[in-house]
Amino acid sequence: MPAHDEVDRIVDAWDRERPDLDFSPLQVLSRVGRLARHLDRARKTAFSDSELELWEFDVLSALRRAGAPYQLSPKALLLQTLVSSGTMTNRIDRLVARGLVERHHDPRDGRGVLVQMTARGRERVDAAISALMVSERQLLEALSPAEQERLAGLLRKLSLDFDDD
Repeated sequence: MPAHDEVDRIVDAWDRERPDLDFSPLQVLSRVGRLARHLDRARKTAFSDSELELWEFDVLSALRRAGAPYQLSPKALLLQTLVSSGTMTNRIDRLVARGLVERHHDPRDGRGVLVQMTARGRERVDAAISALMVSERQLLEALSPAEQERLAGLLRKLSLDFDDD
């Protein structure tokens, strides 16, 4: 393990300049932020290689996780992707135009609509998630499986309050 990383240098500089403050939160959260930037780059690459935008991946992956026949209501999609109704309508329209999803009438509710992923959408999202898992494994390769599990548990504990929002 390296003796110092960039965050250590930043914290050391702040400690020197502002010894009156406790910079221990930076030890964790600055690293999380820096790792998030690396993850964003990995995701952009994986999605770009699959000809998807991040938002397209979000919608398609929600449909893929739903299982066959890979369909959800627009309301279920917006709950999973945390966007407004108008934003979801726009996203569905754009995915329909690209041939990645189709709209169907809900047979259980004559007024309802179901969004169903097409075979082309499934191919794209499957390629993107496969590429992403390779990239994410590389990001974590410095940690043993036990360390990854421990880190996941700690991050879960930290994020539980945020997920309730």
